Amino acid sequence: MQDRQSIIEKINKLKKERNAVILSHNYQRKEIQDIADFLGDSLGLSREAVNQDADVIVFCGVDFMAESAAILSPEKTVLLPEMEAECPMAAMVDVDSLRKEKAKYPDAAVVCYVNSSAAIKAECDICCTSSNAVDVVNSLEKDEILFIPDKNLAKYVSFHTDKKIIPWQGYCPTHHQILVGDLLLMKEEHPEAEILAHPECRADVLEVADKVLSTTGITEYVKKSNSKEFIVATETGILHRLEKENPDKRFYAGSEYAVCPNMKMTTLQGVLNSLEKMEHVITVPEDIRIKAKRALDRMLEVGRSDIKEQ
Repeated sequence: MQDRQSIIEKINKLKKERNAVILSHNYQRKEIQDIADFLGDSLGLSREAVNQDADVIVFCGVDFMAESAAILSPEKTVLLPEMEAECPMAAMVDVDSLRKEKAKYPDAAVVCYVNSSAAIKAECDICCTSSNAVDVVNSLEKDEILFIPDKNLAKYVSFHTDKKIIPWQGYCPTHHQILVGDLLLMKEEHPEAEILAHPECRADVLEVADKVLSTTGITEYVKKSNSKEFIVATETGILHRLEKENPDKRFYAGSEYAVCPNMKMTTLQGVLNSLEKMEHVITVPEDIRIKAKRALDRMLEVGRSDIKEQ
């Protein structure tokens, strides 16, 4: 069994040899965040992959994130260290079921959250992130919106638009189990703390939150806020970054159970194996890639300067 430091040294050596960069999502293990060249959210990291003069992208996240990087950077080798790191919410919609639903609402625009597979993105009119979903929906001419796949984000959007939102019945299991009762108990213990919630949470959780923000929105807001304490209603992995970047502030998990097991599958040994063996290469068939990229590009045209990650 190799010790942690020797694994890290080997990773750094292979990174140089292969001209690779390591991208880590905010929900990854602490040690993965600490070795990453870039830390952030799925779409932002994929766009970072485009900007990097690298031949290899090691994406420490879940399957759809690596796919997004492959969609936007087809000339680069995108590696997902842990092939079983799948997104449960993205798996809650498949192409055949979506096509049947689209047939029921032929006049509806189909808006797809980036937390979805490339094949699903290819079936949609436009993508969105949690931070720009409202703007994307309101930018569309059609009054009916089929929103895929997160019913909680769809509900949040419905509160901020006059359009009819038809939600897919998917959800993030990790965010869905953050309960309003847990937040209220935490608030009793820390009455001065602001409650920050991700829009993948249930509607009653969002109602008690002081701010509803994407994970990037949370990191940016905390830096600027005069508050010293925060109750954070999202996956607990983000607390590591928040604590490192704001050592003078205190952070509390909205729920100790808000841990995504899929996000935690990637290990240091897994990253090393990925670089040593150049596995697992993520590719997207060209016909699907082109259609999926079109949906992403359309999103980026909506308030281009204001786009943030998912």
